[in-house]
Amino acid sequence: MNDVSPTVGPELLDGIPRQPAPDVEPEPAPGRPGPGLGAAAARGFAAFTGRALGRHQAAAVRIGFGLVWLAFLLREWPNRRLLYGDTSPWSLALAERLLADNGALTVLPWFGGRLWFELVYHLAVLAALAVLLGWRTRASTVLFLVTVLSLQNRNVFLGDGGDNVVHLMAVYLVFTRCAQVWSLDARRPAPGRSGVLLWAVLGAVLLVCQLGAFSGESLTWTTAAFPRVGWAPVFWGLWAVAGLWWVLGRLRPDGEPRAVLDALANMVHNCAMLVIATEVVLIYATAGWYKVQGSRWQDGTALYYPLHLDYFTPWPGLSGLVGSALLPVFLVSYGTVLLQVAFPFTLVHRRVKNALLAVMLAEHLGIAVLLGLPVFSLAMVAADAVFLPTGVLLWAGARFGGLGARVGSFRSRRASLP
Repeated sequence: MNDVSPTVGPELLDGIPRQPAPDVEPEPAPGRPGPGLGAAAARGFAAFTGRALGRHQAAAVRIGFGLVWLAFLLREWPNRRLLYGDTSPWSLALAERLLADNGALTVLPWFGGRLWFELVYHLAVLAALAVLLGWRTRASTVLFLVTVLSLQNRNVFLGDGGDNVVHLMAVYLVFTRCAQVWSLDARRPAPGRSGVLLWAVLGAVLLVCQLGAFSGESLTWTTAAFPRVGWAPVFWGLWAVAGLWWVLGRLRPDGEPRAVLDALANMVHNCAMLVIATEVVLIYATAGWYKVQGSRWQDGTALYYPLHLDYFTPWPGLSGLVGSALLPVFLVSYGTVLLQVAFPFTLVHRRVKNALLAVMLAEHLGIAVLLGLPVFSLAMVAADAVFLPTGVLLWAGARFGGLGARVGSFRSRRASLP
């Protein structure tokens, strides 16, 4: 808004020298945007390129999906060979025939055998732990992506909705700056030389995989399907950008090339966060509209049937108690459809969105307990974190930080006792 002085009458100016009238910007012509629109666009562009938006939300998504994948791998550790390894009913030969058709990425067929599988599986555990803690996140998120795709594409018949969400978010996390808060990277005072050593080792490993015949068609430069780009330019591009980032940070930390690279990183991060938010909206919108078309959801009995199936009843007594209450089952069935259909439209109102988000988080926790789907529920909770208010995340971070400080002080006092 233009700063216009109040009108002053001539009787108040007696004996006071008259000052020249201040320059007032002319009103914009009809049909043309005013100067306020240009200033708002400039501020928006400066925020889009000047800083990473949603830093705490990105950190929450990183921690959530690192925890989900780590918990899944540890839970299925006794059954790992039966699910993805050499004793799986879906043999490696059948998996290779399917991979030849869809071109999906997995490193398990490179060598085959139990030793290679055990190496990849335990590397997946370490990568998930590194992502959870935020250690060397530029490298650990790429390893997280490779291990997630390798295991899930080895046996595509084992996944559910939660695995699909982990699959997608593993790709998006690579392009975010998700370690600026709540990570070991944020606590590191200086870059150090360990990062350079890790970068060189990963480059050498990638070169061996690129030149070796064992990788087959996995690391191609182009592909026949959209987006016509293979995995080789993606991995080599990420490796080259990481090296360029370190060189510019050492040689010209305050120079223009480093500033341009930082602005590009902010833009990529912000676009990736927008894609994550859009993906969550699409998941809820499509799920809600598909439920609208289902007859069991229309008559309000959709929740009744899974509560009486042995596969979805980890607590038979609790499931039977909930399933016997017909009115709550009817209300929850209709409420689920209403929440999922209405969620995209509530994003324009912050308070309504926050209230609806809290209800959906409670619903996912209920699904994890009643229906025995913890991976799916925790994956959706981690994806919903992109919409959590920053104040709530800061409050939760302060509570966890205070708990860690109290545990540390208790251990130090106990160690000081004779």
